[in-house]
Amino acid sequence: MLERLSEYRLFFRQFLQNYHTTGAILPSGPWLAAALVRHVGRNGGKRRVLEVGPGTGAVTRRIVRHLGPEDRLDLAELNPDFARQLNHSLQTDPALAAVADRTRVLNCAVEELPQQACYEVVISGLPLNNFSVAEVERILEVFRGLLAPGGTLSFFEYIAIRRLRALVSGRRQRQRLRGIGKAMGAVLDGSEIGRESVWPNVPPAWVHHVRFD
Repeated sequence: MLERLSEYRLFFRQFLQNYHTTGAILPSGPWLAAALVRHVGRNGGKRRVLEVGPGTGAVTRRIVRHLGPEDRLDLAELNPDFARQLNHSLQTDPALAAVADRTRVLNCAVEELPQQACYEVVISGLPLNNFSVAEVERILEVFRGLLAPGGTLSFFEYIAIRRLRALVSGRRQRQRLRGIGKAMGAVLDGSEIGRESVWPNVPPAWVHHVRFD
């Protein structure tokens, strides 16, 4: 319990200091985490799973429940404080320690990963609506390149967030939000295989599941 409270304090501190890349006041709740990991463990065999923006590991702890004995997990976390916390948790949290020998914490942006189509599942916790249109387009293209054939991308966004933010934003911000909507729509149209509404999360969220041709 004390360990988890420490993680919440860290997450809140990073929210205040780095809102652009943290994007939320609290880690993902259990309902959102459960929806994001929907496609982990769907198929047998040796699989590679990538989580992007794991923060303090709220979704990571859900992922490891579904990993098979030969599966490997990579955690790409840009924030060095979160990366240190993840490495600490892999040593001290029994749930994460059980997979520590086949888990890597990569303290880098997802764009810096080797562009190899090697992951069967990519799960993203990045706050895409905080980024520029060019950044969103680039990140979504990187996700596509990292997925193995038949692989699944799962990511979330808060319900109606762009519409609500547009109501209180100036012209430049409204244009940015519209551009992000178009960038996401270009990926989701024809490639989205499922969408889940997670109303108990704070705030409520949509989880998109995407499989590219």
